[in-house]
Amino acid sequence: MHSHEGIRRDTRAGLVRLLVVTAALAASAASALAQQNPPAGQQQQARPPRPPQEPTTEPGIHDPVMARQGDTYYAFGTGNGIVAWSSKDMKLWNPEPPVFATPPAWGAAVAPGFRGSLWAPDISFHNGSWYMYYSLSAFGRNTSGIGVATSPTLDRKDPRYAWTDRGMVVQSVPGRDLWNAIDPQLFVDAAGKPWLVFGSFWGGIKLARLADNMTQLAQPQEWYTIAARERDPNLDERDAGDAANPELNYDTAFQRNVITSTTRNMLYSSIEGSFMVRHGDYYYLFAAWDRCCRGVQSTSKVAVGRSKEITGPYFDRENQRMDHGGGSMVILDLLDSPRWAAAGHESAYNFDGKDYLAVHAYDKTDNGRSKLVIREIEWDAAGWPVVWLKQ
Repeated sequence: MHSHEGIRRDTRAGLVRLLVVTAALAASAASALAQQNPPAGQQQQARPPRPPQEPTTEPGIHDPVMARQGDTYYAFGTGNGIVAWSSKDMKLWNPEPPVFATPPAWGAAVAPGFRGSLWAPDISFHNGSWYMYYSLSAFGRNTSGIGVATSPTLDRKDPRYAWTDRGMVVQSVPGRDLWNAIDPQLFVDAAGKPWLVFGSFWGGIKLARLADNMTQLAQPQEWYTIAARERDPNLDERDAGDAANPELNYDTAFQRNVITSTTRNMLYSSIEGSFMVRHGDYYYLFAAWDRCCRGVQSTSKVAVGRSKEITGPYFDRENQRMDHGGGSMVILDLLDSPRWAAAGHESAYNFDGKDYLAVHAYDKTDNGRSKLVIREIEWDAAGWPVVWLKQ
């Protein structure tokens, strides 16, 4: 028989065990819920699916870019060290090791908590070298930086294969900058001048002149805003525009007259994942609108505008400026697609005389997984790009 003191000790011990178990279950549930419903914000907020160990015709990827060297196509995307795939025909894809074995040394100083996940790479070949631009950040914040690395080849079997990190090119700082240093693209204009196209949420898509070495900003600096969407002027400058910054108290971050029942589901500033190409007499600027990274609940879509000058302004089909919120839809059957919930973070290429658009798209038939989708671009009579998901 237990004494009263013994009963009290047993009771306290049981309560402690119960509290520990309850806390563990709560933490596990919270983690699972966070994975199913990631916070709103930039496209990189969902971890890209891990590539399978076998070749596949539907590679899991987020923020895809492509390149071709010799007879091999390569696809790169967001992930630890940058996710990589290779293919001989753009149909069957083989998983490759991450591009970088170790994260850039400068990352932790720019983005507290950085652990090696590199976002939204860009790949292009210039002056005998491959340039891999990449970005790193923290969810819902613009504690971000864009870096670049170079390699003479993409072929891992080539003894020359080696990536040399050239360091950070540009950084955004919360409270100082109303823009976000992620989603980079290196683009060389018709005059041979290199530019960096980048940006996500906040003040939109930026264009900055690069030095001739393509690894630093030109001096004196030359910047332009070439696309943007509506942003409430009452928003805290640290907010992306979608109430996703975990450091902000959204009950006090807004003036009382702008707090509504939809405050936590805003779509202010929802533009990111830009990509530029030249076709005919125009520069075409593609950009992703609305929300990504929510599986089948994602709403991202691809918009486009064009300009005869790389610095803009870029106009859509209705002659609306992209830096004033304009943009024309590119994937015309997305809303009616029985399979794809949303598509975004596009990139465009010409292979063997055909133009292609690559996107990540969220598969309704596979729990909303993000997959690589490549479709041919048609150019209509007025010179606008048109893409169809159906095949």
